[in-house]
Amino acid sequence: MNQAIQGEAFKDGNVTAPFLELGFDWPQWLGGGSVQIFEGFQVGRIGLLIGLSCLFLFFVVVNNGFKYWVNVSKGVLGERMLRRMRFDLFAMVLRFTPEALRTVKSSETATIIKDEVEPIGGFIGDAFITPVLLGLQASTALFFIMVQNVWLGLMALGVIALQFTIIPRLRRELLRLGKQRQLASRELAGRIGEVLDGIEVVHVHNAYAWERAEIGNRLFGLFNIRLKIYNRKFAVKFLNNFLSQVTPFLFYAVGGYFALRGTLDIGQLVAVISAYRELPPPLKELIDWDQQRLDVQVKYDQVTQHFAEERLGPMIEPKEEEEDAPLVGSLTAENLCLSGSHGDTIIDNASFSLGLPAKVALISNGSPAASMMARVLARRIPNFSGRICFGDRDLAQLPASVAGRRIAYAGVDPILFPGSIRDNLIYGLRTKPMGQSEEDRREAARRLAEAARSGNPFESISDQWVDYRRVGVKDEQELDRVLVSLLERVEMGEAIYLFGLVGRIDPERHTALAERLVEARSRLRENFRSNGMADLVEPFDLDRYNDQSTVAENLLFGVPVSGEFMGRNLALNPQFRSAIDKAELTDDLTTMGLQIAETMTEIFQGLPPGHPLFAQFSFIGADELPEFQAILRRRARGATDLKQEARTRLLALPLAYIEARHRLGLLDDDLKKRIVETRSLVRETLEKGFATGVEFYDPERICSAAPLRDNLLFGRVNYQVADARHRVAEAIAAVIREFDLLEDVERIGLDHEVGTAGRLLSPQERASVNLVRCLVKRPDIMIIDGALAPFDEERAERILQALFDYLDQQSLFMVLPNDRQAAAFDVQIRVSDGRIVTEKTAGPQGRAPKPGAEAAQSVAGEVA
Repeated sequence: MNQAIQGEAFKDGNVTAPFLELGFDWPQWLGGGSVQIFEGFQVGRIGLLIGLSCLFLFFVVVNNGFKYWVNVSKGVLGERMLRRMRFDLFAMVLRFTPEALRTVKSSETATIIKDEVEPIGGFIGDAFITPVLLGLQASTALFFIMVQNVWLGLMALGVIALQFTIIPRLRRELLRLGKQRQLASRELAGRIGEVLDGIEVVHVHNAYAWERAEIGNRLFGLFNIRLKIYNRKFAVKFLNNFLSQVTPFLFYAVGGYFALRGTLDIGQLVAVISAYRELPPPLKELIDWDQQRLDVQVKYDQVTQHFAEERLGPMIEPKEEEEDAPLVGSLTAENLCLSGSHGDTIIDNASFSLGLPAKVALISNGSPAASMMARVLARRIPNFSGRICFGDRDLAQLPASVAGRRIAYAGVDPILFPGSIRDNLIYGLRTKPMGQSEEDRREAARRLAEAARSGNPFESISDQWVDYRRVGVKDEQELDRVLVSLLERVEMGEAIYLFGLVGRIDPERHTALAERLVEARSRLRENFRSNGMADLVEPFDLDRYNDQSTVAENLLFGVPVSGEFMGRNLALNPQFRSAIDKAELTDDLTTMGLQIAETMTEIFQGLPPGHPLFAQFSFIGADELPEFQAILRRRARGATDLKQEARTRLLALPLAYIEARHRLGLLDDDLKKRIVETRSLVRETLEKGFATGVEFYDPERICSAAPLRDNLLFGRVNYQVADARHRVAEAIAAVIREFDLLEDVERIGLDHEVGTAGRLLSPQERASVNLVRCLVKRPDIMIIDGALAPFDEERAERILQALFDYLDQQSLFMVLPNDRQAAAFDVQIRVSDGRIVTEKTAGPQGRAPKPGAEAAQSVAGEVA
């Protein structure tokens, strides 16, 4: 800039000066002279100024480009490392044995994989870049100080050495406290997970105060640890900042003394002090980096300790077997020993042999021995001594993939994953991709490249994972027929049908069904009229008020699909409020809300929470009574202008009112007529505002937001007709059979969500889904250990007979609590006092045992 502005480049009267001239001079000891690479451009003062300014801007862009590339590369490296680490840890979780799962908490493990490895991945990029960059910055400043004065440089180096010696040692206590904090946080997450899993017990036993106190105590412990961390952390920072300022003190004192003595030039002292300004920031960041490195090392050590085999025991080896042969022939056990969780002997040096396939009853008369034996055969208990073989194949050496394919285990507590019933039923068919999806080539190439860099699987979740060949079907539709058939065997066919009736229809996925449902709707209406049942259902009519529907449903004449239009949120919706304001309906509905509030407060006065009347009149909850009583008291004192919040609460009450059900006599013909007239205004307002939260009724189309049953009825069942629901259900079933819609309804029923851990299903339905999930993969050996416990005895016997019929060529092992059902099996294995006795039976009603059971030994082994 000095050359262009002050004119140093234009001395001796030169009008132009070279720009971008490149060359260099040789030193005298190499002979001197100069070499010119590029002569540059001859430019004037303005041109030189602009050229040099642009050159400066160019290098600024280049420098920031380097920073951008480095930072992005650091982030990508960290994310890839984090992805690899999380996947490796999850892969280890899949290898946990049942014994290992008893020693770990799922919430703690999930917290580790999700949160605790996050700092490790974020540190990976800085682990290499930061020490190099900061080290070079500090070295450059220190070298410059050394060049000016060696003694001042040595003083600075001594203080730096002191900092790097003392500060890390003082921070060791911070690492110990950080480890305590991490363990305490992990235990807190685990305890909260336990409370959530057992929240029903908390409610039943009124243990709210204890759980609050227990969590509060844990939070206090965390607070104490964090307080110690803060005290130590800022004490170390104080010392570090003090040592950083000691060096300038020495420069001023010692350097000034040298300057006064004349042994140090003032310019050198100023240069040293200026250079030192560049030294503390990188040193401080280097110390912080070292602290972060040690902290990440602690976190990494804790993660590895949580997943260490020394703590969890040996894990399942995910090895594959080329030849997946059926598990048939003979089942032999030699010198089998099995101990309980308390070290007590369950089976002691026992041996037996029997032929497969066979129907085998495991009996231990109340002790857990039979159940444990079943779990051993299902590979749920790997810790036993002795040897169990299927033919010449050792059960302990059987690959996990083969055991999962050939052995099915249905326990007393079925585990279902969130998703549909279908997803849970076909879970055992998703072992490997059977075909590739039509994925975009560029996206696929990028996904595969990232998977290779991160050590993740190359398979895509969008591939074809369902093994139709194992079930003997060709496509999803045939598979659904098999699933429904199996569900009917375990007496869940009616439940699937009912789930289908309350399921939603996707017109794009069920195009043909949507068209036939409109026809079936018309036929159902004709059947009602021809059979004198027209009064059973009050149909939806755009020009009539539906007495069986709520006021909100009559105003919308559709089904809300967004939360802002559901329940009391509708009273808060500005578009809906503007529509009823234009129709001058707001005041009438608010007055109606006041009448409902007065009636409800009178009815509920003195009733305890949970009284059946609260469910019958679901306008006001028990906890809301004081608020509405306060509104009514204010109204009684003569207040005419209620607050906006109070008016909204009152407006929300009549939106849930059904005259035919609640019978408070609040709706007259005039108000009904005005509500019907407001429908078009509400729809017009919502459509103008591009609101997509309501799907309106159309007699010629299917409403995808409404259940299938409502689409068939296109109306509401009349509450005032006796036995109306039962008669309507029969009429719907008749129309479904007439239009051959049963299979479609059942397929929609398979889409029913099971909820978290299957909580949206009854215990019997969860047990049925678990049984079918085992049956659908067609195992060679089916093991039932308490899976029929949720059913009553008569239904359990019917399901057992259905299992006998279906598993005609497979083996069935079942744990029985007593001898009442033992005669139905080919072989009985009794476990008592550490001994195993096998007996051959004639089967149910004199049925001869299967060919494979002929090899069963009457007393194959009885060893005390």
